[in-house]
Amino acid sequence: MKTRKLPFALFLIFLLTVGCGPDEKRSYTSRENSEFEIAVIPKGMTHEFWKSIHAGALQAASEYGVEVLWKGPQKEDDRAQQITVVEDFISRGVDGIVLAPLDDRALMRPVRDAAKENIPVVIIDSSLQGEDFVSFVATDNYKGGVLAAREMGKLLQGRGDIFLIRYQEGSASTSKREAGFLDTVMEEFPQINLLVRDQYAGTTTETSYQLAENLLSRFPEVDGIFCPNESSTFGTLRALQEAGKAGDIIFIGFDSSPKLVQGLRDRHIHGLVLQNPVKMGYLGVQQMVFHLREQPIERRIDTGVYMVTKENMDDPEMQSLLTPDTTK
Repeated sequence: MKTRKLPFALFLIFLLTVGCGPDEKRSYTSRENSEFEIAVIPKGMTHEFWKSIHAGALQAASEYGVEVLWKGPQKEDDRAQQITVVEDFISRGVDGIVLAPLDDRALMRPVRDAAKENIPVVIIDSSLQGEDFVSFVATDNYKGGVLAAREMGKLLQGRGDIFLIRYQEGSASTSKREAGFLDTVMEEFPQINLLVRDQYAGTTTETSYQLAENLLSRFPEVDGIFCPNESSTFGTLRALQEAGKAGDIIFIGFDSSPKLVQGLRDRHIHGLVLQNPVKMGYLGVQQMVFHLREQPIERRIDTGVYMVTKENMDDPEMQSLLTPDTTK
């Protein structure tokens, strides 16, 4: 029986098809005007900070004509759930992932897996070890801790007994805030004594409240307290209010929410270190779009950090950070 020869044109098509293996880099230049699917994964879904991140991400999505898929763990200590969310988006084959890692080591493997599947990752808010991401968009968290320490030192006139209430082990962003605060107190205010420096509040307002209540009972004469995130600040505020000590103890917190803004106005909080989460969410998505379109991006973007007090809280710039518009 005579064998039919494969036409030369079909043979060329066959060679081109088998030559495009799954490990080759995907090209997005031909899709510049199409809608990319970008997963944005926060540390949690409940705190006001993440709602502002979401608002910024949606602003960028609208401006650049892409789709944002928003999903994260319910609680900010659920590393396993955040890893599962990343893995699910990899399986879905999204075009890119914008991730705020709960743990600077635990999320390394899923981010590496995304890179192996040619799904680029932009890290926001909290750093990640390794090099398997294309950009890092975040606050200078160490500087935020420095600002808090200097405000504390100024208000205490350089002397007193204080608490450094930590957030959660493995959280790179808050660890840097704590380090900036601790280093600055020790270097610039030698007469300020740290009664507490190694206690962790945990990820919820309730666990923060319980820790602060216990510490206030053990050290009733404390002069000042610093908390490094929204939930620890609010839990400690509640403990101070219920103990009848709000306003009497110098209290510096981090981040914003309506209840924290009211605490600042009532002088129950003496200072809040503020980030710009709307800008962070916006730039995270923007940098991903630029990368997918093969446009230049920045490896590291600092989104700014600010100290707001009762005296400057009504300035327009501070108001935009204290009460960001999340409805746009």
